[in-house]
Amino acid sequence: MLLAAVALPAALLTPTNASAANSLTMLGADVSSAQRAIDLGAKYYDANGVAKDPLDILKGAGVNYVRLRIWNNPASGYNNKAKVLAYAKQVKAKGLKLLIDFHYSDTWADPGKQYKPAAWASHGISTLQTDVYNYTYDVCNSLKSQGTTPDSVQIGNEINVGMLWDDGKVVNNNFTNLALLLKSGYNATKACNSSTQVIIHTADADSDSNARWFYDGIKAQGVNWDITGLSYYCMWHGAPANMGSVVSDMKSRYGKDVIIAETAYPFTTSDADGTANSVTSGCTGYPLTWAGQGAEFTAVQNTARSAGAIGVFYWEPTWYAVTGNGWDPANISGSGDGWDNMAIFNWTGQVNPNVKWTP
Repeated sequence: MLLAAVALPAALLTPTNASAANSLTMLGADVSSAQRAIDLGAKYYDANGVAKDPLDILKGAGVNYVRLRIWNNPASGYNNKAKVLAYAKQVKAKGLKLLIDFHYSDTWADPGKQYKPAAWASHGISTLQTDVYNYTYDVCNSLKSQGTTPDSVQIGNEINVGMLWDDGKVVNNNFTNLALLLKSGYNATKACNSSTQVIIHTADADSDSNARWFYDGIKAQGVNWDITGLSYYCMWHGAPANMGSVVSDMKSRYGKDVIIAETAYPFTTSDADGTANSVTSGCTGYPLTWAGQGAEFTAVQNTARSAGAIGVFYWEPTWYAVTGNGWDPANISGSGDGWDNMAIFNWTGQVNPNVKWTP
């Protein structure tokens, strides 16, 4: 794997004078798959080839914030409340901050699917408001009770057109039901711990018009939130400069902090297992090598910082291909890993020394 430096445009390397004082305080990594990998015996090695806890390796690379997704009752048993509570202890013991990502589902929630958890399947909007409040409060309070109070939470994951479909789906520009659910999650979080920050997260870093449509829509319904979270993957969402424009507008339009809640980049087109890679192409100027992966992540951070964001989270940097750590919670042992070329650890667990988180 090539470790040669990749030339970057000067604008991406150096923040403009107007924003030079801004810094990224939330230097994050979503390591939701790491617990299962470690349970299966996966090893992680730092840049010197020394086996270490992946949290220690990430912290050494600049990470200060860990994001963990939570599913209500996944078939695999991973990413459920009990597992999140257990791993939260390890996260906090490392001196890292904690972001809990509520999917409000038993499986993946994203712009294309927002399945209700089975236990809530027959519930209408009135009952769902209570469900969201009680579940959010219970998870937050359980974390608080064991001394691992979440520093922030996401009320939903990539909820571009709502969550808990179809009741909480935005149809014909009607944000009424979604707003009711978001208020329930916000109120439960603040009742649990008033200083826990509430993030509302969409994958709208590609489109300022889409982002305005969504956040204007919930704001008009009286929804409150603390941080605007956006997913950004250059192969899907366009050039970093476009993302920067959206971040800048979101910050000024709503007067709230903004983070890139998810980003990642491939270091190869090759596949480590029998499950096809989710991403098979890169972006102009960033080869699919270790050097390219590091350079692209640096560009994302520099662009977000210059635009006024306060954080960037790499999504699943520890999810290299480990047999039995599949993507499907209904068949975790039998499914594979479509993200193995997007992790920052190669297929034997060696970290990419080019990937750094910088304030």
